[in-house]
Parts: sequence; structure tokens; C-alpha cells
Amino acid sequence: MSSEVLLTVRDVVKIFNRRRVLNDVRLELHAGEILGLVGPNGSGKTTLINVISGVYRPDSGEVVFDGRRIQGMAPHRVTHLGINRTFQVPRPFKLLSVRDNLRVAAVFGGKGGADVDAILERTGLAALADREARTLNTSQQKHLDLARALATRPRLLLVDEMGAGQNPQELKATAEQLLALRDAGIALLVVEHLLDFLNRIADRAIVLSAGANLFEGSLRDAAKDPRVVEAFIGA
Repeated sequence: MSSEVLLTVRDVVKIFNRRRVLNDVRLELHAGEILGLVGPNGSGKTTLINVISGVYRPDSGEVVFDGRRIQGMAPHRVTHLGINRTFQVPRPFKLLSVRDNLRVAAVFGGKGGADVDAILERTGLAALADREARTLNTSQQKHLDLARALATRPRLLLVDEMGAGQNPQELKATAEQLLALRDAGIALLVVEHLLDFLNRIADRAIVLSAGANLFEGSLRDAAKDPRVVEAFIGA
């Protein structure tokens, strides 16, 4: 992990229907680090990813990427700066082939030069390259989502519950892929409910509860913190 702070979220607030879904959320993510983001349902994890990636504009606070304030910036501009994401429910171009899905991402991601075949190999999709995306199963579509993000050559990946719906063998392969990306210098912010899976890959974790920071540190220490235990299973 580098000492360089690549992403800073500072006192971010997001309000929907007078409810603070994010309440002064803070985090720092270093280059070449995997940071886990965990919390009960409704704690604001995906909302935070949507703010960072430009889907939502925060009501207050700052998001700083590589020294540049990006809050409120359109998603395509955020992508061009070097941030991309996966989704809880993958969103491929269903009638395009797997390879063409990556080609579209590479062209419109704004950087070009992505080695599509290498990305297909890295994400375990090479044998499926000519299949229509709609024919893939859930796990394969999640890997296609990851591959499309990689085709934009990001420096930061926001990974939203990629482990959901995968069997143990698939989870092992996914963990190895994400660790390889970290080792290649890509920073990852990983939202995940499968804590055993996250524990394999995360350098540290931040726990959110009711839209606010509750804990920061290792998952092992989080499991011993009475505030975290109460947030997940009640007092």
C-alpha cells in the first residue's frame, strides 16, 4: 500500500426526503489499497458509492480524487478521471457479445488503449468472449461488470457486492482477481456483506451505521467492537 492518499471523502451528507442517508461520512483510501466498506442494510454504503461515482450530488461535503474535487461531477467525467465501478445488479449490453461490451467501455471510457483480450483472460471470460452477455449466469455477469470497468483503465475501482450469489469456488477466484488488481496498483473500495470474503482481501475496513462512521480498522477488531456488534445484530 502506498502512502499516497488517492481518495478523500470529507464530511459528506446526502439527504433523501428529509432523511440523512449519509451523515458527515469520512474516509481516506490509499493508492494500491483495498478498503472494505461494511454495515447493516440501509447504512448508506451504496449511496456513498453513488456519490463518489457521480450518480448523486452530495448535499454538503467534499470528494477529492488525486487532489481534485469531484463531488457533483457527471459520471462520465468521473470515469475519464480514473474511477469506475461495478453494480450490485450487473448492467451489460445484453445483446452485445462479451468482447464487444468491453470494446464499448474502452472507447467511451475516454482513454483507449485497453487490451481487451488481456482483460478477458484476467477476469476468466476469455472462453465466453463471443457469447451474448444475456446468456451469462449471474457470476459470469458480475465478472463482465468488472471487466467492463477495467476496460476504462481505472486507478480506483468501486466494487459493490460482487461476492453476492457466488459459490465458494467462484468467491475464491474473485478474491484472487481483486488482490491481483491491488498488486497492479489499482485502489479498491469494496462494499460487501460476506465478511469472510472481505476479510481475505481488505487491508482495513470502515463500518457505517445509519449513514455515519462507526468504526475504522481491521475486520477482526470490528468483530470485537460492541458498537459494531449492536449495529449488526442489535443490543
